[in-house]
Amino acid sequence: MGALLLPTAKLDLNGAVALSRLKQIPAGSELRAELRLRCSTAVRKLPRSAPLSQDELIAAARRVLREAGEAEESLGWTMVVLASEFWRPHVAATAFARRLLLLPPEEHAKVLRNGRNDYGSNGASIGPHSHEAGWHAVSNLRRRAEELGYKVLTTDRAPQVLELILSGSVAAVLGVADLTVLEKALDKILPTGIPCMAVPLLSNSPIQSEVPLPPHFDHDWANELIELLPANDTARNGVQLEQPGSYVNLLRGATRMFERAELEKLLPRQHRGPSLAEANGRGISGLDPIAGTEAIAYDFLARGGKHSRPFITLAVYDALTGGAGTGPNGEAWVKQLSPAVQRVAMSIETFHKASLVHDDIEDDDQFRYGEPTLHRKYGTPIAINVGDYLIGLGYRLVSRETKTLGADVVADILDRLADAHLKLAEGQGAELLWRDSRDKQLTPRDALTIYALKTAPAFEAALFSGMRLTGPVESYAEAMTAFARHLGTAFQILNDLADWRGDDHNKLLAAGDVLGGRPTVLWALALEGLHGQDRMRLRELAATAGTTASVLEIKRLYTEAGAFVKADELIRSHREQAAAIADQIEPAPFRRLLHFLIHTVLG
Repeated sequence: MGALLLPTAKLDLNGAVALSRLKQIPAGSELRAELRLRCSTAVRKLPRSAPLSQDELIAAARRVLREAGEAEESLGWTMVVLASEFWRPHVAATAFARRLLLLPPEEHAKVLRNGRNDYGSNGASIGPHSHEAGWHAVSNLRRRAEELGYKVLTTDRAPQVLELILSGSVAAVLGVADLTVLEKALDKILPTGIPCMAVPLLSNSPIQSEVPLPPHFDHDWANELIELLPANDTARNGVQLEQPGSYVNLLRGATRMFERAELEKLLPRQHRGPSLAEANGRGISGLDPIAGTEAIAYDFLARGGKHSRPFITLAVYDALTGGAGTGPNGEAWVKQLSPAVQRVAMSIETFHKASLVHDDIEDDDQFRYGEPTLHRKYGTPIAINVGDYLIGLGYRLVSRETKTLGADVVADILDRLADAHLKLAEGQGAELLWRDSRDKQLTPRDALTIYALKTAPAFEAALFSGMRLTGPVESYAEAMTAFARHLGTAFQILNDLADWRGDDHNKLLAAGDVLGGRPTVLWALALEGLHGQDRMRLRELAATAGTTASVLEIKRLYTEAGAFVKADELIRSHREQAAAIADQIEPAPFRRLLHFLIHTVLG
């Protein structure tokens, strides 16, 4: 598993100690310097065959604090320093042009320029001009990093950070931000095994604070990190520079297959009409009537998505054939993957994209990947047809590899894909039938059954395809079916919760599920937890056109019913059950992969 900067749940420290108490900043620059030195010494004793796990970081941080005679309130900060020191030689060996610096967001900068008094990390006033001084220090960092050739982004642009990593243009990340912000920004980055270092601000949650806090940090430490040079730093640490196990090359491989040039290479077009880009500005009228469906489908395949399902197929194949894709020569190994293996992985994403097109039509969603949905852009008939085309394309990707993979392998994979397709349709059908009969009672069990049908089969198909490409799968079949069910169900519950926060990279709307009449576990939990007038009121609100006031009232009722808390508990339960299954899996590379999936899919 990948290294995490911070604990992501309450830790058992002589009982339940709130996570916020573990994120205190050590007081005084001398103490922080001493702890950094202790961390530098401690990492030399840690294994380097794989990125540090959270448990390893927690244990090492506790030892450092205990030996220094310090309380564990600074555990989160110390974990950041340990992770940074672990990756120091790897960051140093990375060319400046392939490093990325993350800084506090521009919104923070605007707040800092408003001239208000502010407070330091211990609550003491540090004067009305500290805002300008703090931001000036950040500006200097940015300027120096850009002079050296760094790419620079703000911590609120984490999705773009991941895109840069997967494209291969970024090979190391440095961050200067508040502990909580670093946790959110890097949560999806660190598990890939990308070298990361960070300098925490000397105040917590600056943006969320009632009184805005300045970007106050240890300037010398930050300047030292961005100036790291390979020879001097490696020599000082005496570390053999060998990249620990990392999934980044497999993630890049899954993403690269859907880049337009590679997509055309692995999946040549059958027609020679203009692409969507070439017809840009003329709309549908600029497309060849025969080749137009193909052009729209290829464009949608290349547009957005995390490509988690094809990654799963590639990573399972790698784990069961020795795990070379996560080793020091992982990049070369991924590049030599056979086109047949890549096409099987691509088929999973093609089916997924087809389901998104149809799902968007059925729910009349407005946005997908931050752009208008296909049916909003081209009309429902064309969108339905594109979805159907993608389904056919997915089956063809596998069926035409019979000579390469063998008839038995192809038949087994196609059978599993067909089974997943049928289950998906059953789950979606159950959702639509419930939606059109809004007076029906929905229990949490009903909602979870729909989730298991809608989401789990795609994960199972991705796992199965990767396994079957390596040989027989009987010994894994039952365990992987259960693992996929827990992973998929928890993933769908997370999507429910994300719907209430708004999803900047997908639908761009909040509370769309309840207003669209879709059955969710949050709705079921709210119905279960409310009684009398409150339950009647919830039904009335969901049946009316959404307004800001109605959405807020629905959220209040959900909160009163404990729906959000119970949903979190369900996610935790499914996550724990998935982890228990993963713990029993051999070989070790496959087991590590399953734990990696739990973290990256469920956070």
